[in-house]
Amino acid sequence: MTAVELPAVPRVLIAEADPASRELLEQVLSGVRCDARVDTCGEGKQALELLANNPYDLVIADWELPGVDGLTILRGLRQQHRTPPLPFILMSRRNDSASVREVLPLAPAAYLTKPLNREDLTQRLQGLLVGGEETSSEGPVLGAGLTLAAFLERRRDMSEGAPLMTDVQVAVKRSLNPAGLDLKLFEEELRTDPQITAMLIAAANSAAQQQGGVAVLTVARALHQLGTGQSMNLVLGLTLKRCARLSVPCLADYAQRYWELSLHTAEYARVLARLLDLEPERCYCAGLLHRLGDLALLRCLEEWTQAGGELDELEEVGNSLDKYGAGFGSALRTRWRLPLELRELIAAAYSLGGGVYSREALVMSMAAQMAHLTEHEGLEELARGRTARLLKIGLPELMRIRRK
Repeated sequence: MTAVELPAVPRVLIAEADPASRELLEQVLSGVRCDARVDTCGEGKQALELLANNPYDLVIADWELPGVDGLTILRGLRQQHRTPPLPFILMSRRNDSASVREVLPLAPAAYLTKPLNREDLTQRLQGLLVGGEETSSEGPVLGAGLTLAAFLERRRDMSEGAPLMTDVQVAVKRSLNPAGLDLKLFEEELRTDPQITAMLIAAANSAAQQQGGVAVLTVARALHQLGTGQSMNLVLGLTLKRCARLSVPCLADYAQRYWELSLHTAEYARVLARLLDLEPERCYCAGLLHRLGDLALLRCLEEWTQAGGELDELEEVGNSLDKYGAGFGSALRTRWRLPLELRELIAAAYSLGGGVYSREALVMSMAAQMAHLTEHEGLEELARGRTARLLKIGLPELMRIRRK
C-alpha cells in the first residue's frame, strides 16, 4: 500500500485582483511551502481557464473577483463532485451571517474575511499544505498481496481520526445569528461529536494557541480560545477529509454503536462529577473521547473498502476492533498531543490499573462500567464494587443517575 501523502510539490492557484493582497498570499505561501508551484491571476475568467488546464491541490480565491466571482468558481468546482473536494479558501470583505450561510453548502476549506490576518492565513495554509487536511484526490493504493492487518498497522500512525457523527453544515447554520457565530450555540451543536471535540481541543493546546501554560480540556474552553473564525474554519475543514462520513452500512452501524456508548459514558461521567462536586465538563469530554480509536479504525476500514479491499463484516470488523481499536486511540491522543490530564481520564475509562487514583479517574471508571450495563442488570453488583466504595456512593445514587 502507498500511504495517503501530501503532494511532493503542491500546486496552488491564487485568484486575487488586489496586488497587495496577492503579494501577501504569495509571501505567506512561500513561508509555509517554499517548494509550492504557484499560479496567480487577477480575474475570474482566467482562473477558470487555469483550473481547466491544470491539476491544483489548493485554490485561494476572492469572492469579489472581476468577471466570474470566487463564489461562482467554487460552486462550479463542487458540481464536479470530486472526492475528496478540492480544498478551496474563499476570501471576502463580507462577514455577515447571510454571506456565511450562502457559502456553507459549498464546503470551503476556509472562509477568510478581509483584511487578511497573516497569522490566521499561515495556520490555514500549514494545515492544508504541511500536515492535517487532505490535499490529494488520490486514495490509498493497495499493493499486491497487502493484507488488511498490514494495512491497519500502517494506517494506525497516520489515521485522520474518527468519522464525523454530526452534520457540520447544519450545526454552523443553527449557530449563526445576525451578529455572526454564537460560540455557545456552536458548542451545543458540536459537543457530542468525538472527532470535532478532539480536534478543537488539540488545536487550542497547540504551541500557537497556548496562553500561560494552562491546558484546555473542554470544548467550551477550546472554542473561546480559538475564536469564532478559526473555530468555524477548523470544523469546516474536517468535512473535506477523505472518508469524513462513513458510507459502508455495516461500518456506519458499528460507528453508531460506539458513538452511543461514548455518549452514555460521557453523560454518566458528567452526572457523577456533578454529584461529587468535581469538573463535569472535563469528565464529559473524557467519556466522549474514550472510543475515539475504535471510530478511527472504522474510518480506516472504509478507506480499505474504497481502495478495493474485501471485508467480511461478521468477522474482520469485530476482530479488527478488538485487536487495533485501543492502539489507534493511543496513537491519536499522542500524535494530537491531547493534554496528559485528559489522556489519563480517558485511560481510566478502560482500566484503573494500580496505584492511587484521583476522584475524577474513579468517576470515569464508574461511568464506563455503567454504560456497559443493560437496562435491568448490574447496578447492585456495581454498588458493591470497589469503585463505588472509594467514591462513597451507593445503590440509591446509582439508580438516580441511571434514571437521568
